[in-house]
Amino acid sequence: MNPSGERGLRRVRVQVDGIVQGVGFRPTVYQLARSLDLAGRVRNDSEGVEIEVAGPEDRVAEFLRRLPREAPPLAKIVRMDVEERPYSPVDGFLIQASERTGSRTTLISPDVSICDDCLRELFDPHDRRFRYPFINCTNCGPRYTIIRDIPYDRDKTTMVSFPMCPACRAEYENPRDRRFHAQPNACWECGPTVWLEDPEGRRLAERDAAVRETIRLLSEGKIAAVKGLGGFHLAVAAGDEEAVARLRRRKIREEKPFAVMFSSLEDIRGVCRVSPEEEALLMSRERPIVLLARRPEPKPGCPPVAPSVAPGNRFLGAFLPYTPLHALLFRDAPYRALVMTSGNQSDEPIVTEDQTARERLRGIADAFLFHNRDIYIRCDDSVVRSARGKPRPIRRARGYVPVPVVLREPGPTVLGVGGELKNTVCLTRGRYAFLSQHVGDLENLETLRAFEHTIDHLKRILEVRPELIVHDLHLDYLSTQWAEARTDLPRLAVQHHHAHIASVAAERGWNGPVLGVALDGTGYGADGTLWGGEFLWVDGARYERLGRFSRLPLPGGEKAIKEPWRMAVAALWSLAGEEAERVHDDILSRWPERQRRVVLRMLQKGFNSPLSSSCGRLFDAVSSLAGLRDRITYEGQAAVELEQALEPDSGAYEARLVKEEDLWVLDTLPLLEETVRDVRRGVRPGLVSARFHNGLARAVVRMVEILREETGLSAVALSGGVFQNVYLSGKVEQELEDRGFEVLVHQEVPPNDACIALGQVHVGREYLKTLT
Repeated sequence: MNPSGERGLRRVRVQVDGIVQGVGFRPTVYQLARSLDLAGRVRNDSEGVEIEVAGPEDRVAEFLRRLPREAPPLAKIVRMDVEERPYSPVDGFLIQASERTGSRTTLISPDVSICDDCLRELFDPHDRRFRYPFINCTNCGPRYTIIRDIPYDRDKTTMVSFPMCPACRAEYENPRDRRFHAQPNACWECGPTVWLEDPEGRRLAERDAAVRETIRLLSEGKIAAVKGLGGFHLAVAAGDEEAVARLRRRKIREEKPFAVMFSSLEDIRGVCRVSPEEEALLMSRERPIVLLARRPEPKPGCPPVAPSVAPGNRFLGAFLPYTPLHALLFRDAPYRALVMTSGNQSDEPIVTEDQTARERLRGIADAFLFHNRDIYIRCDDSVVRSARGKPRPIRRARGYVPVPVVLREPGPTVLGVGGELKNTVCLTRGRYAFLSQHVGDLENLETLRAFEHTIDHLKRILEVRPELIVHDLHLDYLSTQWAEARTDLPRLAVQHHHAHIASVAAERGWNGPVLGVALDGTGYGADGTLWGGEFLWVDGARYERLGRFSRLPLPGGEKAIKEPWRMAVAALWSLAGEEAERVHDDILSRWPERQRRVVLRMLQKGFNSPLSSSCGRLFDAVSSLAGLRDRITYEGQAAVELEQALEPDSGAYEARLVKEEDLWVLDTLPLLEETVRDVRRGVRPGLVSARFHNGLARAVVRMVEILREETGLSAVALSGGVFQNVYLSGKVEQELEDRGFEVLVHQEVPPNDACIALGQVHVGREYLKTLT
């Protein structure tokens, strides 16, 4: 215990890895050591935090016991290594300057919502930071979006442009102060400031007057572009129907729901039902947007939400203010709810730079509330939904990134570049997988630039160079083309749904083979067809397709995705073939004669009608057949509306399981036949939806049971965008658990294509193992 031989005295070196920089960890160490009258030092280094502590053995032991328990709230200790050192007398306990040598393995904190202490000071007229929009401390404020490099010190962030005034410097250097070594520490005298401009660039107001003028404009129905933590928001009073409709027209966003920021939890409760689990999410330090069920009738006195905010939607994306500036925008305002949607033009990444905002948002915003603290990394709001009492991420970004997924074991550095839609990238280092924030749909040059910037930033702050780049099989994906152009590194193509299931295995630390159910829109299959309803055997870098959904043609290819009525016609044609027009004329007559006949001819000739086993397209067909949605204005709309229309019912349509050569097929034609029968009988869409969901869940579970009998595997992983459907996922999970399966689902990353990059790096690392 004591290499020096001095009885009763001990000296140790402690290396702490995890999220331990920029979260008040060193002050906590200092205060704990001082309270125990121990000597030594603490400093940031490129691995995390290094501590040396010396004193009586019993007090050193107590220090080591208490440190993990008393770590600050934002800290996350992943590993704490203790090394005995020869004892030598040391005077006092010091916080030393950061060590900048060695490889970089420290973890960076995400941006964190304003804490209660800062909120109290923000509205205290006697506090020197009264109404200061950038108040923060070691327990809250910006982190990831302002950091350029590590170690996390002020000169490595975008706060380098703001030298601290004497008062802030005194707080920063006082170990007993809440702002001790708080890198973004600032005040009215020395820190960033805000100002308001009109679309022509004229300054309308500065400092606090700019906030008050923004409130006035918002209360008059104006649209404001507000610079935030990870990008600009477009804000408008949520209760002003005309203003919200104007925002939709200007942003060219027809029906996709807007998120609403409410002034308080009670205001959210007035509009939505909030479970204890959802309340915990809303109030968490991450402050994500939470998808909540709307009340049929809002409570009296609650803030109004205009119909155009989420047209025809039974759910509402609600969240609470998470920055001091947000809190100020609600203070003494006549509104209590604001639409806060991403500041961008349709299909482009969120704007982060002032001049870009002036150029790209000029035709949308009536005023611009700027600040002069640069945003180094764009980061959208995170979106979460609660399912079976647990959070299910839909978009993982602010508040969660760059917290890594901890992998089962260390391994080589691999870069996964993700898919085309909901793109994220992932870079591994040691036993960590760093999944990036939401990048977006890689369909234009601006998003591709954001994709490249995200990769470059991760490589720099992690100080790694990948040994392998992993990409999707689809050659038309921009991410695939980017990877193929990197001829200096080995590359590996991984099938889309293999990556989906591998991502669950990686996230849950699963070792060995697992059955996988991957249900989504479409992904390029190993046989050159479009997959999307897949039953797989997956073991690391290896997979085998054991089963699939029966195939439906997609008349018009991509057009069939945007026009679900085409999938409905394809379903009717698949049921009746050449007789479809005669047998199903009563349903086909819903759609314009010329258009439907063109589609029927395409189906008859097999022209531009690729076959797909997609589960997502099956949802589209049923949604249209039930009369819910014939054309979509945003991805997944038809499936979303089918789920939301669902009424409680125990009925279930039947699907058929058949073996075709070596592959099991979940034949959906009987299910579609019963759907058509009920539609023809005039059964309400909500009951059609319930019976479809029940039947589909039952068929999936039956298929997995058959595959268990054939493979002997009782662990099953569920992934793919279809599993964002809380009713379907809950039913499948529960029924599998009731039958003795170990069910692996996503808990940290979304089940949609945002998880693809994580799955890719998992497969890539397992592949590299096979080469050694």
